[in-house]
Amino acid sequence: MKVYFLGTGTSQGIPIIGSNHPVCLSADLKDKRLRVSVWIHWENHSYVIDCGPDFRQQMLASNCQKVDGILYTHEHADHTAGLDDIRPFNFKQGEMPIYAHQRVMDNLKMRFDYVFKTENRYPGAPSVKTIEVVNNHPFAIGNKMAIPVTVMHGDLPVFGYRIDDFAYLTDVKTIEKDEITKLKNLKVLVVNALRETPHDTHFNLQEALDFIALIQPEKAYLTHISHLMGFHEEVQKRLPENVFLAYDNLEITL
Repeated sequence: MKVYFLGTGTSQGIPIIGSNHPVCLSADLKDKRLRVSVWIHWENHSYVIDCGPDFRQQMLASNCQKVDGILYTHEHADHTAGLDDIRPFNFKQGEMPIYAHQRVMDNLKMRFDYVFKTENRYPGAPSVKTIEVVNNHPFAIGNKMAIPVTVMHGDLPVFGYRIDDFAYLTDVKTIEKDEITKLKNLKVLVVNALRETPHDTHFNLQEALDFIALIQPEKAYLTHISHLMGFHEEVQKRLPENVFLAYDNLEITL
């Protein structure tokens, strides 16, 4: 199984529009971050977790040729706003399966009402097949099972996903003990680390490192990174030897 980091930035991306912050002005490609998302593929199966406003650009950069389904973590725009850009996949493959909490489905139906219309549909509108994700109910994606993991993004429940020995968690601030048990014996954990200073709804760097020490995966990759974290190369030098700052277009193999 391969995991391709389509985007590793926070909600505004890096560089931020109009910003003169040194990280936003960096020439290092690892400091340029699109909105957070990953593409997971194995054999002839291909899935994306989250579909943000940079989805089109990410699909072109990664040369992703098909998507068998989209797994949503939650409804915030940086994770969902690219839904309209699934249309090329619709034209090639037909309707797109989307997996999400019912609350997230309801939000998408409100924001993208034209996608979910059953009558008088515009001929070129995106087409989806909705599959509700329920905590503690694993579901099939291709020939593998995805295990939902509930974390808290402030007061908002958010899904992470475990697939085999890989787990992807984003927008985490807290997690209950029962959910932590789903994360035993991981080869790779991906988790958010927004910046060094504390934040109300996201892990900061130290919280992410403490969480990684608790879970004890073989390797961990940090994502959902803001410009306030600092320069990629400088931050990486200060991390434990099995912890890495993810960056856009990084691909790892499990």
